[in-house]
Amino acid sequence: MLKPLALAAGALLVLNAAITPPAQATQAASALDWGECPGGPGGVGVECATLQVPVDWNRPDGRKITLMVGRLPATGPKPQGSVQVNLGGPMGMNIDLLRSYGAGQTFAGLRQTMDIITWDLRGGPNLPGMSTNLPCEWTGVRQPRVPRNQTEFDALAAANRAIAEKCQAKDPELFAAMDSASHARDLEAIRRALGEPKVNFYGASYGGFIGQAYAGLFPDRVRSLVLDGTWNHSTDHWDRELTRLARDVQTFMTRFFDWCRGQENCAALWQQVVARAQRNPLPAGSTTYDGNEIRWTGLRLARLGEASYPKLLAALRKAAATGDASGFVPAPPNAPFPSAPSPGVVECTDWPHPTSQRQLQQQVRRMEAAAPYTGIAGTIQQAMLNCVGWPVPVRNQPAALPDGLPPLLMAGNWSEYDSATRVIDQVPGSGSIYHDGPGHTLYMSNDCARAKIDAYLADLDVPPRGTRC
Repeated sequence: MLKPLALAAGALLVLNAAITPPAQATQAASALDWGECPGGPGGVGVECATLQVPVDWNRPDGRKITLMVGRLPATGPKPQGSVQVNLGGPMGMNIDLLRSYGAGQTFAGLRQTMDIITWDLRGGPNLPGMSTNLPCEWTGVRQPRVPRNQTEFDALAAANRAIAEKCQAKDPELFAAMDSASHARDLEAIRRALGEPKVNFYGASYGGFIGQAYAGLFPDRVRSLVLDGTWNHSTDHWDRELTRLARDVQTFMTRFFDWCRGQENCAALWQQVVARAQRNPLPAGSTTYDGNEIRWTGLRLARLGEASYPKLLAALRKAAATGDASGFVPAPPNAPFPSAPSPGVVECTDWPHPTSQRQLQQQVRRMEAAAPYTGIAGTIQQAMLNCVGWPVPVRNQPAALPDGLPPLLMAGNWSEYDSATRVIDQVPGSGSIYHDGPGHTLYMSNDCARAKIDAYLADLDVPPRGTRC
């Protein structure tokens, strides 16, 4: 997809100088020593500094790791502080993204008044010389099929555990501290190092979960916080959120069904193909698809909007007529099957995942009832099958946001908007920006949304709920 961690707010080590915890701060943090970035400034002039933080925020006096922090300095004559940004992930190399010309230029308007700050997340497959990395074999793997019985569940748990333990052995302490709440505590360390009284934060996609975690952990330190194209992790009722998320995702298919109404009954044809593939997986090029894989790959086309509907209809007709699901196979260089990052060291410590076959089947049945066309496909529940049997616990359990937060801002397309609305509903006075179309996140691609987000971050100008862009 985050305050539930009962983490102690420990002392930070900033540039090797210890300072007091947030709740007891009595002095300003040391300034970051900005200089050349490893790999250079890119096309927009990013500069870098290093910051030392605890690998485990539960043990603030223990081992330290390095964060590489990047900055695009404000271009105007009177800078008004900084905005910290995370451009997505869950393990994106944000400095490299920021110094690419396109991403860097996107912030040109905001840079007239504010510094743009980002950091390469702890533990990721970072470039040499950047933040401390976890030296694992980062790759993509096929999302497992839903186990049909206890034997298959146990086999899945054993296979996942073997992958996880191979990575865990590289650095057990860092492996267990890769959740978004740990990233949020790193964000707080950067705020203090910058000497900023409060945080301005923009989080895209998975970066929105870092934002939700920060809001839960440090509500009194939030000045402005943007969630762009993200889901809801801020809930005390996780099973209920799963069923709501399934309904949100299903809207992509119901839009397609509405489009093809008048040509034929696509909903009935869809259910026929899915049921057939669930009984016996259908050939799909070099692989086979079961019913949930048909749903996932069909959703992938439906998410692209009306331009992809003819291709989806052709794939559906072909599968119904011949049993050949090759029309659903994504074009290269995409994997020919639903895939997920491996090992999922962030996701598997952020999101609850089934601990028994019985629990999994109960969740699947509830999601099927809520969204009969798509079930768990395209939701965090499907992705979490890769976390069954994970060797460390979920540190960052979902939980509702606390009282006392200032108005937040959310931006989203289609079903992402519905899910993130459940986050900002918890914070009075929050605003939202809606784009009635496909896609993922708005800031980088929608001039209207970017202008309104910039005005909120710089001047706390909160757009009304449901503002259309």
